Amino acid sequence: MFVFRASFFGLLIFVTSEFGVVSQHALAGVVEVNEGAESVLLSCRYSDHLPEDPVLMWNRSDLTPKSVHLRREDNDELKGQNQNFTGRTSMNPDALDTRNFSLTLRKPHLSDGGNYTCIIYDGREELELAAIHLKVKDDQEEVVMNEGAESVILPCRTSADLPEDTSVDWTRPEPEFMMVHVFSNTSRSDNKQDSLYRGRTYMNKELLRTGDASLTLRDPTDRDSGSYICTIYRGQDILRHTVVLTQVKGSFPSWATALLVLLVLVLIVSAGLLFYFRHYFMSEYQVWLKYGVKSVLLPCRTTTRLPHDAKVEWTDGDNRKVHVYQNSCDQPEEQDRLYRNRTKMEGKFQHGDLSLTLKHPTPEDVKIYTCSIYSKEKTILMKKRVHLKIKVKENGVL
Repeated sequence: MFVFRASFFGLLIFVTSEFGVVSQHALAGVVEVNEGAESVLLSCRYSDHLPEDPVLMWNRSDLTPKSVHLRREDNDELKGQNQNFTGRTSMNPDALDTRNFSLTLRKPHLSDGGNYTCIIYDGREELELAAIHLKVKDDQEEVVMNEGAESVILPCRTSADLPEDTSVDWTRPEPEFMMVHVFSNTSRSDNKQDSLYRGRTYMNKELLRTGDASLTLRDPTDRDSGSYICTIYRGQDILRHTVVLTQVKGSFPSWATALLVLLVLVLIVSAGLLFYFRHYFMSEYQVWLKYGVKSVLLPCRTTTRLPHDAKVEWTDGDNRKVHVYQNSCDQPEEQDRLYRNRTKMEGKFQHGDLSLTLKHPTPEDVKIYTCSIYSKEKTILMKKRVHLKIKVKENGVL
């Protein structure tokens, strides 16, 4: 008989049998992957003795049927598999010998996001070995660099104050797998780096503090164009971000220079009209922060009627998500932890008041904030910037 005791971040399982009491940790982790990636691996390993005739199961409880993959002895049994995963899942043929029960999910879709559990079944009781939350993202960044540039930055950011054992891999999946750069506090692996990138890559040494895992690539050429994957191993979490470096461009030909001159003339003639649209789409407010205040209001208002499913995103100058609002409610799971429990939209969305209250402001919050409105199709409907400045008295004291 299995006895369970659970906590929020993990599951400690005590197994009582004729052999005594053993324990197995089923740690909850987060795995992130971009939609369209070749595959994603959901890890699950087991170190204790196996019961007779064990059955290995991967389930998603929010689906009907909930079975993602089932393996018995040396064969997969997929008759009861949810049809959403048909032909897209696999486990190692020697899973029972190696105790590696990890699941490979090919061509992940947005609908694949959810909570997956790795389970071993002895015919009477189920033992949960791992719980993994899979996030499938539909975004990837594109970077363009002109020929002759000294370097290019491939962006990759996560939350700050990462644990000491965090490691980062930058890789290229195509046309053949290449290791571009490796960062690790515990064991540097420069010898794994592909020769094409030796001496040409750099990452900020303060990335554990800042969460900025961006890669600087020196002397970029046409050979460097393509997809790059930034993988951050943070405890049980595996976070991935894809950056596409487009083919580097050369200098403008003469006809392009002439076209640019003509464009400048058109812009000068249209200056008045452009000023109006700039005021509507990208106006900037200035807000002064005084010492000791409990909160500060960052204004953002529009007279245009917004669709009910529009998305509001407040971001700071470091591109952190300060606050996200959609479908008549806040979206705290998208918010950077620097701002958690510190923001609130108190205005009436339907009346165009998208102002944000920032609680417990400090001098570190003095920066430029952007209020962006997106349609359901991700079209930008409006952008407004708010420059939060600090109020200084004549004697230099707040």
